[in-house]
Amino acid sequence: MGSLDGRVAIVTGAGRGIGRAHALLLAAEGAAVVVNDLGGNNEGVGADAGPAQRVVDEIVAAGGRAVADTANIADWSGAKTLVEQAITAFGGLDILVNNAGILRDAFIAAMDEAQWDAVIAVHLKGHFAVLHHAAAYWKAQSKAGQQVAASVINTASASGTFMPNPGQANYGAAKAGIAALTQVAALELERYGVRANAIAPVARTRLTLATPGMGAMFAEEVPEGEFDAFAPENISPIVAYLAQEKCPITGKVFAVQGGAISALNGWTATQTIETDGPWQLTDLADRLPDIAQ
Repeated sequence: MGSLDGRVAIVTGAGRGIGRAHALLLAAEGAAVVVNDLGGNNEGVGADAGPAQRVVDEIVAAGGRAVADTANIADWSGAKTLVEQAITAFGGLDILVNNAGILRDAFIAAMDEAQWDAVIAVHLKGHFAVLHHAAAYWKAQSKAGQQVAASVINTASASGTFMPNPGQANYGAAKAGIAALTQVAALELERYGVRANAIAPVARTRLTLATPGMGAMFAEEVPEGEFDAFAPENISPIVAYLAQEKCPITGKVFAVQGGAISALNGWTATQTIETDGPWQLTDLADRLPDIAQ
């Protein structure tokens, strides 16, 4: 008996890398999986049904249940048909793993509108679009008297939370937005029986290998027999746990790398200065630098 027996999952961006590892583990734990992947390149250009279908073939060959989906999750109607496919193919939806993403890195002064819009669309809008249609389904189920025990796992990043990366204003902004979206979703959807969490993974993928200043680190060979801290498979166990029906956790963001998991907190007040009346510029000049260290 797997820990996810009888549950139905959607994993976006599941044709390669971390998403593929998620899909394979969820299926191994008994979930029926909709493997979503447009099949584009790192920049989101092009389409190829092959990556999603190959993951489906792996799952089916291992005795699991899966179907492929190549919808563009940044498209509102594509996100809707993705959710509908899960319901049609497997009779419902219990787990949503938003993982799909692209990169179009550039420094702010050089970044053009298309680079900004594309990354925000795939990451932030893509997370929201699928979440919206899934949430509408869960709300309807709950209102109809059906017991819902659903789980959403979103994908943030160190780049958008605790490790800003020059050249990734679009990516970092989208990922920070996803972390905030997750916490809002946890508060809104609890009434329908839905939990929402996010992970900020660090692993070897097409995107991290292409990240300036980081690619060489991820590309280093790991001696045979040693623990590969950057293997995508290291990320998936926490996703499988958060996807379980009885998992009690919601509204959290976890940094995940190799054998380490850290709970992240958002913006917090550290030091405060106060005044009894309107702020004066001279007063700010004297006191603000002290708390900005």
